[in-house]
Amino acid sequence: MQSTLPADGLTMAAGDEDEESVFGKITRRIIPILFLCLVLNFVDRINIGFAQLQMKHALGFSDAVYGLGAGIFFIGYFFFEVPSNLILQRIGARKTILRIMFCWGIVSASTMFVQTPMQFYVVRFLLGAFEAGLLPGILLYLTFWFPKARRAKVIGLFMAATSVGGIITGPVSGWILHNMGGVGGLDGWQWLFLIEGLPSSIIGVFTYFYLDDDVKSARWLSQREKRTVADVLARDEAGEDRAAPSVWAAFRDLKVWLFSLTYMMVLSGANVTSLWTPSLIKGMGISNTVHIGLLSTLPYVAGGLGMIFYGRRSDRRGERRWHFAVAVMAGAACLALAQTPAMPLAFSMLFLSLAVGGNVAGLPVFWAAATGHLSRQTAAAGIAIISSVGNLSGILAPAGVGALATTTGRLSYGMFACAMVVAASGIVLLLMVPAQHRSSSASD
Repeated sequence: MQSTLPADGLTMAAGDEDEESVFGKITRRIIPILFLCLVLNFVDRINIGFAQLQMKHALGFSDAVYGLGAGIFFIGYFFFEVPSNLILQRIGARKTILRIMFCWGIVSASTMFVQTPMQFYVVRFLLGAFEAGLLPGILLYLTFWFPKARRAKVIGLFMAATSVGGIITGPVSGWILHNMGGVGGLDGWQWLFLIEGLPSSIIGVFTYFYLDDDVKSARWLSQREKRTVADVLARDEAGEDRAAPSVWAAFRDLKVWLFSLTYMMVLSGANVTSLWTPSLIKGMGISNTVHIGLLSTLPYVAGGLGMIFYGRRSDRRGERRWHFAVAVMAGAACLALAQTPAMPLAFSMLFLSLAVGGNVAGLPVFWAAATGHLSRQTAAAGIAIISSVGNLSGILAPAGVGALATTTGRLSYGMFACAMVVAASGIVLLLMVPAQHRSSSASD
């Protein structure tokens, strides 16, 4: 049965007990392992921010070299995300996730052998190429299991893994840098890449045997439960074009490109803060790498809580656009405030935490709106286009911040510019998605 929320006009599917039970069962089955995959993905993505505390000095890299190398990672993302999602649609999630995780774990660990800027650039490009497809692939995979009404909540639960990854990476990386230097003739930063890279390959193999490609192949669902999911998804897709999936239909969709622009802008904040948080904390007067690692967990705690709370609230209220805009604008304002000179450490950490929390809390809502716009025929290509184009911010933002830091000697100038871009993403989505837009259904 269906009910309608008055808040923003979004239709809600008020699932009966059977629906609640089966979607709860699916959530408990697949979200934890997907969560773990994204945790490891985020660890391997941001540990370069901690490694550079020693790596830059040991190898003689400037901030500009580091920023460019960190950004080159996203070139691989840009070129390989769309092909990866199209392959997933053909061969299934199990084989795709196995290929992605096994390869990126090996490449991440191999960063320990880097000695020159060119080697650094090559390894970072390969890491991005092999990681490409994980996030858009899992987002596509979730559309196989959950209707639009329930996506902000499950995407929030899934993407909270990025915050858990940040919470884990700080203390673990700080401990490795502080205690493993000299062991076996390796520097601490080399041990960091080895210890944090290889688990991804192991978990990739496990997911191949644990996951199911779709509802039909899920032996842990009864036939009645499978019919329930099929009926809900069929209602969700009612009225959609039944033509064969087409990558060109997604490329011709103007909304896909506007979503891509919005994603690029909001990811500028997420990419910059994840890569430069250790340096920001060090600039606040903290020199001990263990302490830097511990303090760096605070922004990610705020981010994880924000994602879970905001995803649930957006589904419950049946509203996307203002949830996203308010979150990212507040985060941008706090990122700017965190750069205030001579601010006490407690206030700097508070504003930095709120900046990360606001910025990433909008991401599940963004993806719920974006996937709600896409039909089954355009979802694979559309999600990958939005993700790949959006991730170009990973090239521009870190390189820009690194160049400004090298030129001016002050990291805060780049952070102010980044905050303005993030705030603008909220405005773009408000203008792009009208209040009466039915981007998704909602359910609690």
